[in-house]
Amino acid sequence: MSNLVKILLFGRKLITAETLRWLVANPCVEVLGVVTDSHLEGSPTTRAAVQLGIKVIEYEAAKEQLVTGVLAPDLGVSILYWRKFSGSMLLPGASRGMINFHPAPLPAYKGCGGYNFAILDSLEEWACTAHYCDSSIDTGPIIDVHTFPICRQTTTAQSLEQLTLRYMKTQITEVLQRAIMSSRILPTTPNIGGRYISRQEMEASKEVKAGDDVERKARAFFFPPYEGAWKITNGIRCTLVTKTILEQLTPPGTTHIFTSHPEVLD
Repeated sequence: MSNLVKILLFGRKLITAETLRWLVANPCVEVLGVVTDSHLEGSPTTRAAVQLGIKVIEYEAAKEQLVTGVLAPDLGVSILYWRKFSGSMLLPGASRGMINFHPAPLPAYKGCGGYNFAILDSLEEWACTAHYCDSSIDTGPIIDVHTFPICRQTTTAQSLEQLTLRYMKTQITEVLQRAIMSSRILPTTPNIGGRYISRQEMEASKEVKAGDDVERKARAFFFPPYEGAWKITNGIRCTLVTKTILEQLTPPGTTHIFTSHPEVLD
C-alpha cells in the first residue's frame, strides 16, 4: 500500500463521479476520500463514493484531519469544486501538489461566469485548464490548457458547459496520469493577468439593458433551471428565450406546421 499514490478528491458533478471510478480502477492509486456536496440530495459523486466504498468527508472534517495527519494525501484533485482553498486544504504536505480543473482558459477567465462571458465576448474558441492551487482563486501555475472551437452564433451557456466537460474529461485523465506517474510537481507556465469574474458581476450582467445584443445575452445566460437573461415587463421579471434557443430545444423531426403553412389559423 505504501507505494500507492494517495489521492484526496474534491468535487460535486457527474464528471467528478466518473473521475472517481477511473481513479479507483487505477492499480497505482489509493483514494483516501471524497470531499463533496453530500448534503445535497441526488449527488452523483456521493452516490459513486458510497457504491465504491470510498469515504465521504465533510469539508470541516477534512480540514481538521489534514492538520492532525489523519489524512495525508500525496495529491489533491479538485474538479469544479465550489469552495476557495486555504490553509491545510491547499495540501502543503502533498508531494504532488493540489491540482484544480477549471472550465475556462487561464489566465484569461478566472472565477465564475466563464461560459457566460465567452458568449458575451463573442469568442470562437474556448478551453479548459489544469493548474495548481494557491491561496487565491484560479491563480496557481498552469499545467495544461486544452483549446477547442465553439460556434459564436448558436452556443448557449448550457451547451458550452456540455462541450467543455467533454474535453475536460480527456484532460483530467491525461493530466492525472502524468501526476500519478511522476514523483514531483509537473512542469508549469505562469498564470499572470487575465480577468476575474465574481458571482456578483455575473448575476448583474443578466439584466438586459438598452443597446445590448439581446439574442447573444439570452444565449449567454441560458442555463436552466437557473434564471437567464432578464427584463422587467409590466412589473414582472421575465427570463428571455430566443428562437435560436427554442430551435435547439425542439426534438428532431418536429413539424413546424404554422411556419410551413401560414394559412393555417387554428
